Amino acid sequence: MAIGERIRFFRNLRGMTQKYLGCLVGFPEKTADIRMAQYESGTRSPKADLTNKLAEVFSISPDALNVPDIDSYIGLMHTLFTLEDIYGLTIEKRDGEIIMRVDPFNSREARNLLDELHVWCAEREKYRNGEISKDDYDKWRYNYPKYTNVNYAKAPSQELSEAMTAAFQDKINKD
Repeated sequence: MAIGERIRFFRNLRGMTQKYLGCLVGFPEKTADIRMAQYESGTRSPKADLTNKLAEVFSISPDALNVPDIDSYIGLMHTLFTLEDIYGLTIEKRDGEIIMRVDPFNSREARNLLDELHVWCAEREKYRNGEISKDDYDKWRYNYPKYTNVNYAKAPSQELSEAMTAAFQDKINKD
């Protein structure tokens, strides 16, 4: 979905008119609706400062506006192929169903993605179980990773971890 469509989505979600939104981000009232229509239709692309202002007005992360362009199935498929290349996303058929999964042994990026997917799954389960509202779930999604309690510190490489385990194997076995 292109940025213009995301702007329209969040504007409608917040119940705003184009004129009202345009005024909130600083456009003159006389042209505010025209400018917003240009961004939503894709005839103009917002620069970073405007994207940041829009995100602030919507109370979301700018990243929620700058999603990859997946307007078509072809674009979506190429996004999935890229996820396969970078993160080891795999697709298979089990019991007649198509299943996508991340192989954590593929790479460090795959392990990191899998960790993020676990966080997403936990939030989705909270929503599904009625522990949080749809608004709370959407707030989490559209501000990701702001409300996520994940430590993003760099982890040592698998090679270093294995070397340390081997080096201290005699101490591990004695305990």
